[in-house]
Amino acid sequence: MKKYINPNLLIDWNLKETETDRKRERNGGYRWKSPSNLAIIKYWGKHGNQLPRNPSISMTLQAAFTETQMNYYLATGKNQLVTFSYNGKENKAFAARIIRFFDSLRPVFPFIDDFEYDMYSTNSFPHGSGIASSASAMSAVALCLCDIEREHFGTLQDDEAFYEKASYVARLGSGSAARSVYGGWTEWGTHECDPSLTDYWATQLTEIHPSFQHMKDMILITSSAEKSVSSSAGHQLMEGNVYADVRYQQAKDRIPLLLSALKTGDWGTFGKIAENEALTLHALMMSSEESYILMHPNSLAIIEIIREYRRETGHHVYFSLDAGPNIHMLYPAAIDIEVRKFVDERLEQYCQGGQIIYDQVGIGPERQESDLGIYSSFVQS
Repeated sequence: MKKYINPNLLIDWNLKETETDRKRERNGGYRWKSPSNLAIIKYWGKHGNQLPRNPSISMTLQAAFTETQMNYYLATGKNQLVTFSYNGKENKAFAARIIRFFDSLRPVFPFIDDFEYDMYSTNSFPHGSGIASSASAMSAVALCLCDIEREHFGTLQDDEAFYEKASYVARLGSGSAARSVYGGWTEWGTHECDPSLTDYWATQLTEIHPSFQHMKDMILITSSAEKSVSSSAGHQLMEGNVYADVRYQQAKDRIPLLLSALKTGDWGTFGKIAENEALTLHALMMSSEESYILMHPNSLAIIEIIREYRRETGHHVYFSLDAGPNIHMLYPAAIDIEVRKFVDERLEQYCQGGQIIYDQVGIGPERQESDLGIYSSFVQS
């Protein structure tokens, strides 16, 4: 299995730069807008170096994204330096996480210590509230690093190779980030349906029915607060969960069922799997040895009202949750106007401050024009 270990990715600055050029001067920068994703079949539990215990299938979002500018400079000392600003404010805790991430990437990017890094980032959604902010953030960082490699070594010129490596690298920062480097629908992890798949990077699905290519996802924000237990801690707790092995097999068994539903446009099967997977995820949290609950009373109220609305209308309107309290309401684009009216009348009152993100299946990451000047777009007014 290819693991992207390449000791030749080293820059001999002595051959390319004068001593004056080695001063802390701007050397370059990249900017990526990278989406979050919502797993329908959930990844929960990992082993080894960020490898999944079970395969997963996710949809890439469009409106929920992270935008990150990474500027890099010739290093002036031996200590790796990373600064990270989020919404215009320095975030030392996330900078420390990026440094740990970079430490793990030395075999993949041996040149990583040749630079110092300034990063500026912003989200279109509440950070840490359970909308896979690590997936969008780490995928954006991975894409910037792959751009640096492509610029300085002439590698990764082929788009398929570029995104495959970005997926591999993103996974090392956050498992679900492996899926955020692709648009549409993505699967990650080995299973019997397709022996070409791997645990090391994700793969984009191509055989998707049109109704799922344009599916809507209305995200109902019941709480924008940072969740009490991180996803990293939740994954670790799966190691002692008595239901873990049954859960991993359940996910594997559901993969072919969901693939078939996505291919044929079977909304009934899709909805049944999506809702059960969401509730299974939260049941695993509640049944951990150190149990915890991330759903809020308004989360449960919204779930009940969605089910009632589905019974009343016969519409294919379903719910999902990620590792947090906020509800993803999934439905065909053809009934968007009617569903929005339903939300305005019956669900908005359960959303914190009326916060709703009107999302849908997205096109994937987009490289933005790099801003090497004043970072006004990242600074709060």
